Amino acid sequence: MLVIMVLLVIMGILALATSSTPISLKLTNNPNFYLFHQILWGLIPGLVLGFVAFKIPLHSLKKLSFLIFVCAYILMLLVFVPALSKTEWGATRWLNLGFTSIQPAEILKLATIIYLAAILNNEKVRKRFSAFFIILILVCSALFLQKDMGTLIVIFSIMIAMFFCSKTPIKQTVAIILIAVVGFAGLILSEPYRLQRVTSFLHPETDTLGTSYHINQALISVGSGGLAGSGLGLSVQKFGFVPQSISDSIFAIFSEEVGFIGSSILVALFMGLFLSAVSVGKRLNDEYLRLIAIGIGSWFIVQALVNIGAMIGLLPLTGIPLPFMSYGGSHLMMELIACGFLLSISKHAKG
Repeated sequence: MLVIMVLLVIMGILALATSSTPISLKLTNNPNFYLFHQILWGLIPGLVLGFVAFKIPLHSLKKLSFLIFVCAYILMLLVFVPALSKTEWGATRWLNLGFTSIQPAEILKLATIIYLAAILNNEKVRKRFSAFFIILILVCSALFLQKDMGTLIVIFSIMIAMFFCSKTPIKQTVAIILIAVVGFAGLILSEPYRLQRVTSFLHPETDTLGTSYHINQALISVGSGGLAGSGLGLSVQKFGFVPQSISDSIFAIFSEEVGFIGSSILVALFMGLFLSAVSVGKRLNDEYLRLIAIGIGSWFIVQALVNIGAMIGLLPLTGIPLPFMSYGGSHLMMELIACGFLLSISKHAKG
């Protein structure tokens, strides 16, 4: 598990180093600006806090889980305070701290996993179901107001995976999924830009210079990589062709440079991390720790597959980062903290 995590972090830094040079030069006149920013505000604090997470007695988290969730939720609400918020790419999802910015939704992912594991560890099934539904509504409401459909899908997937694995009746899981399908359909129809993304996904050949531009450029980038890729640093599409080439679309640039072989290795690493988390969960007697392991594993694999699926035309564009790879200190830091918890949990697994 640790080897996979280290490889993902190394690949992420290499991918950002090669993909960020053009935009760094253009916007800051420094070819390494975004790389150094990621290391300074994402990698270094993430490694430090990840080590702290590894050392924390895990059951102390259970006692503090409600407080952790409330604090994360308050941060989500502070995004709506104009004096504290920061808008990027037309979305207001960041808190401006002056020296840097953070995205509270990334903190909410881990906070929800920790709190939901404590709730689902309760033996009273009815109480678990009602509590789960309340948490789901609270989380979805905050993300809906931020218009962050991608994160909403990821957190919902994490929550439903944890709920399903908590030995609850299958009919409850099915009922929640059916309600969610109707809800997501309503959200898509309620906003024209969401409907455009679905239309572009279904018919990428139409309006290739407009609504379908992003997906077409991503497909060109992935396809240009061929079997072995053009070589690290030799992507053409990163020179202003693929939108958000260092964040949501970094997989397209990575695929162009390392090809099908390199991309397959990356997907295999994500799958390996997920299977390792599931394996640890199976070997735990502690239900609380088992649910946290499943939640973290689900987080990484769902977010990776949603991002990669969008870049190769299997899913609509959602605007979520690729774990360990995309530019953004908040998500990298929280992912490394989650890795610390996962490694700590693995110590309790039976051989």
